[in-house]
Order: sequence, then structure tokens, then C-alpha cells
Amino acid sequence: MNALIIYVSIHHGNTEKVAKVMAKTLEAELTKPWGITPKELLNYDLIGFSSGIYWWRHHWALLKLVNNLPRMEGKKTFIFSTAGINIPFINHRKLRSALRKKGFEIVGEFSCRGWDTNGWLEKIGGINKGHPNEKDLENARRFAEKLKSMI
Repeated sequence: MNALIIYVSIHHGNTEKVAKVMAKTLEAELTKPWGITPKELLNYDLIGFSSGIYWWRHHWALLKLVNNLPRMEGKKTFIFSTAGINIPFINHRKLRSALRKKGFEIVGEFSCRGWDTNGWLEKIGGINKGHPNEKDLENARRFAEKLKSMI
């Protein structure tokens, strides 16, 4: 299986920690949205899209990449995120919809808490300090193992 994880991790490296664990498990390459062309995505059997959550959605650069992609009919993908307020049904909604419109087959979703000091949270020291923790990373590894067995 040829796998790729496209991710954005800005503030505390939360998403990067999870991406590295999943990449190791899946033997996947890691890149940023600005580091790959749409044509290059055709070389992969499984593509993960991930970032921290900013105001109930994934990072704008990730969404821009997906919106600029051609149809990828049947290409297998998964979504993951880290978030201060971990509600994947809501947080993944915009990216999930964009991927489906491009013809991707979403084979899984994962989310865990991440240290969040965005906006007003900075004034109180943030929320979820210490996340993702070892338990979160182990859950990410298990999720990737499940994906690996499905593909």
C-alpha cells in the first residue's frame, strides 16, 4: 500500500504528533498541503487529510487544496484532527463534504483532544494542555492499524 498524509500543524505541534504516529504505522509519507500537486496524489492508494481545528473546521490551506483537486473517483481517504473542543461530527463536516464532492471514498475518521490556546483561550492558559497524550497517540496508532488492515 502506498499511503500519504497531508497535514497542517501550526501552534503546538498537536496534529504533527498524531500524523507521525499514523505515518509510522501506515508506512506513509508526510507532506503539507503546499508541498504536493494534485497530479501527485494519483500515486497513492490511501490519502489522509488532517489539521488542527480552527473555528469548527480544518485549516484553510487543507480545504483549499481539496477544493482545487480534480475528481478523484473512488480514491480512498481518511480524515483526522486535533481540537480543543473535540466534536468530529461538526469539526470534520466541511472537509468531509469537500472530499465527497471530489469523489473520494472516506474509509475512516479520527479525532483527539489537542492543547488549544487559540483566541481568548490564551488568556486562561488554554485547554487540554498535555494533549495529545500517550493514550491519544496509542488510539491514533490503533486507528491506523485498522486502516491498514482494511486497505
